[in-house]
Amino acid sequence: MAKAVTHTKSEFAGVRTGRATPALVEKLPVEYYGSTMPLQQLAGFSVPEARMLFITPFDKGAMPAIEKALQNSNLGLNPSNDGITVRLAFPPLTEERRKEFVKLVKAKAEDGRTAVRSARRDARKDLEALEKDGDISSDDMHRAEAELDRTTKQFEAEIDDALNTKTVELLEG
Repeated sequence: MAKAVTHTKSEFAGVRTGRATPALVEKLPVEYYGSTMPLQQLAGFSVPEARMLFITPFDKGAMPAIEKALQNSNLGLNPSNDGITVRLAFPPLTEERRKEFVKLVKAKAEDGRTAVRSARRDARKDLEALEKDGDISSDDMHRAEAELDRTTKQFEAEIDDALNTKTVELLEG
């Protein structure tokens, strides 16, 4: 369940808020020398100002591949290259685009909740198997189920808190 929450939060980090952050592009797949790797393995990042992101490739030969990956991404950004760094200027988001991002974040949150519930279902099956085999009593089973439900609600609440934070971040402009 904790892994599901962590994954969901990292998915939220990849959704644009109008401010420049490396989390938006660091996982972007780049085709380089015949293999695909995340951008963070090919370049360093810096944010000199709120709406500007500099990507400095470790190998200057990776520059065209990085630019191509950025242009093909759905971020709606146009990279500019000065021979040393790739610059990404983040324009202010339109209200319509903000609402699209909110819908996207809500879908990612629901995926996270589904993963938490799936982990709960697996744990419940394990508990039922233990009870069936006689390894735990029915009282222990009920206590364990109650604890499992409390834990599930706690992790779902954590996802909801992250969703609310991200939604506020997206809608402020």
